[in-house]
Amino acid sequence: MRHDHRPYALKRFLNVIENAWIRHFVSPQLEGLGSGSLIMKPWYLHLHGAGIHFGDAVHVITSRDRTVRLTTWQHENGAGEIHVHDHALLCPGVRIDAASSVIVGRGTMLAAGAYLTDADWHGIYERAKPIGETRPIVLGENVWIGDGAIVCKGVEIGDNTIIGAGAVVTKSMPANVIAAGNPAAVVRTLDEGRSYVTRSDLLADHDKLTHDIELLDRALRKDNSWWGWLRSLLAPRRDD
Repeated sequence: MRHDHRPYALKRFLNVIENAWIRHFVSPQLEGLGSGSLIMKPWYLHLHGAGIHFGDAVHVITSRDRTVRLTTWQHENGAGEIHVHDHALLCPGVRIDAASSVIVGRGTMLAAGAYLTDADWHGIYERAKPIGETRPIVLGENVWIGDGAIVCKGVEIGDNTIIGAGAVVTKSMPANVIAAGNPAAVVRTLDEGRSYVTRSDLLADHDKLTHDIELLDRALRKDNSWWGWLRSLLAPRRDD
């Protein structure tokens, strides 16, 4: 469908359903859920294990064919934790597995299909041993992990750094660089003289942003009707 034909009232009703789902099914599975968080289609967010924390205004985008999965593991040497800090973004297909600790910094973005794993999940020589070696992952603030990239155990990524699509990050990366490849290596240093406009900047006044988006949404949908929406579903045309 080229256009969203849903009337404003329907969009608002769906938002009510999503918020109710978050309150009743998502929030009880989290150690903390900050204010202003947005989870689109929260029934496709799968949380497994204790120790998962969401900060303020965390945004999670899911879809039926690309669920978002966050899993912590308990084992004989301890338990995993996942901390997703304020204003972070998790896109469809993101997976995070933690046997020790995974920290997603403030304003950091994980693109579609990104995978963070802090363990080997089997012993290298003792293959029947679960978990294997585990070391924490720390992503700094305003980090961007590209589509399909993998971040492995023990990696720390500095503030503002970009990890290219499909990269496999096996060692720590400094701040303010672009890294790509398998294994990932620094390919460029970002301009130190340039300032950054971050998600945290965008979401600093979350209430005003929410109000502005609602006004825009109402204006864009003012000509949408229930009949037009139903017709677009049952008998779509080329201009739909």
